[in-house]
Amino acid sequence: MSQTIIVTGGAGDIGRALCTRFLKGGHRVAMLDRDEAALRKAMETLGTPENLMIVMADVTDLASVTEAVAQVDMRLGSVDILVNNAGGVVSPTLATTSEADWLADIELNLNGAWRCVRAVQDGMVARRRGTILNISSVNGSGIYGYPAYSAAKAGLVQLTRFLAVELGPHGIRANAIAPGSVKTQAWKARVEQNPEIFERLKRWYPLGDICVPEDIAGVAAFLIGPDARMITGAVLPVDGGLSVGSTTMAREFCGAEF
Repeated sequence: MSQTIIVTGGAGDIGRALCTRFLKGGHRVAMLDRDEAALRKAMETLGTPENLMIVMADVTDLASVTEAVAQVDMRLGSVDILVNNAGGVVSPTLATTSEADWLADIELNLNGAWRCVRAVQDGMVARRRGTILNISSVNGSGIYGYPAYSAAKAGLVQLTRFLAVELGPHGIRANAIAPGSVKTQAWKARVEQNPEIFERLKRWYPLGDICVPEDIAGVAAFLIGPDARMITGAVLPVDGGLSVGSTTMAREFCGAEF
């Protein structure tokens, strides 16, 4: 069944992968982002299909988000699915994190998702159906650097649970995906400094590989689909086993080969 889906942070690598997968599934997709140039470039990449619209919106501004949802309602129909994908990181350690950095990460990664939920929630409740999917991170449950980002993602996990419990009686499901490292342009500077960075990271992953955006999109397609109708309040790691543990660390603890 074709549904109307909003994807925030749609112009980024993961956002484009999500939109591509949803479009292939026959859905109507609204790609939201605050970078207008990136939105237009992304739409060109996707081939400007009729069931795709781009909307410039800033998730740190409730009025902007509310207006964007109104535009989507008018053109594509009432929003059935919200994917909170917009996010980003600033400072890698507590020592380097200023108050402005901390607040910026919380605003974008946590409060932004809440604003988007607030903009679609009443409509979903009135129709007694809807799906909310939050893109969290393994940083929300472990220590992998970026404290403000991590705190925001942990908050996003708890928000997901509240949404599942409070909105479930209204026919609304809420789940989260927690990716590990994902090969995106966000790594560009690190890769330029150290072309072997991904090879170094792989040793911490039980599967010995790093996610690509399409991995996230595939899991998202399942979670918004009918096969996941009884899944809500779940946080699904898509991290190659990173959050479970690693033989690299186990080897050091045990003094044995695995």
